Amino acid sequence: MPLWNSRGLRGSSLEELINLTNVKYREKKLALIQKIPTPITPINIDKEKRHITLAYFEEKSTVDYIGAVQGVPVCFDAKECAVDTFAIQNIHEHQVNFMKEFEEQGGVAFLLIYYSKKDYYHYLPYKKLLEFWERAKQGGRKSFRFEELNPGNEIQCINHVFVHYLENLAKDIENRE
Repeated sequence: MPLWNSRGLRGSSLEELINLTNVKYREKKLALIQKIPTPITPINIDKEKRHITLAYFEEKSTVDYIGAVQGVPVCFDAKECAVDTFAIQNIHEHQVNFMKEFEEQGGVAFLLIYYSKKDYYHYLPYKKLLEFWERAKQGGRKSFRFEELNPGNEIQCINHVFVHYLENLAKDIENRE
């Protein structure tokens, strides 16, 4: 049985919370956000359990979620961090490029980061992500510290079930105008 702290399952509980949040947003007609599955090709299948035991990724994934919030196209990736320093290597160049192109088309891109050690959820706008990304590309720090984040972008977790990110998205959109 796989361990929950294995690399392939990192962020699973964060994604479950986001999925529950997105269901609630859809029910209330606030947003329509979908989880984007990464395409895989199965190699071995346990026919008895109907379970894929070995597979490979067909292509690189873009972001974890995509959709619309009251007419505004959005895309975001969910990341979990166990320490106070977030390594830029946890974000892939093709993801940053996709987010850039998404924003160029009038959409809003961002990261949702869960700092498990602090039980803290953070909304990182694409613009700030790009600052950290460019700093690393130019030979600077290859990570960003928790202290570098804007405390005004904390996401409220309601009843330990919903990661209510729409308020942060609204502030992000307002700051762009």
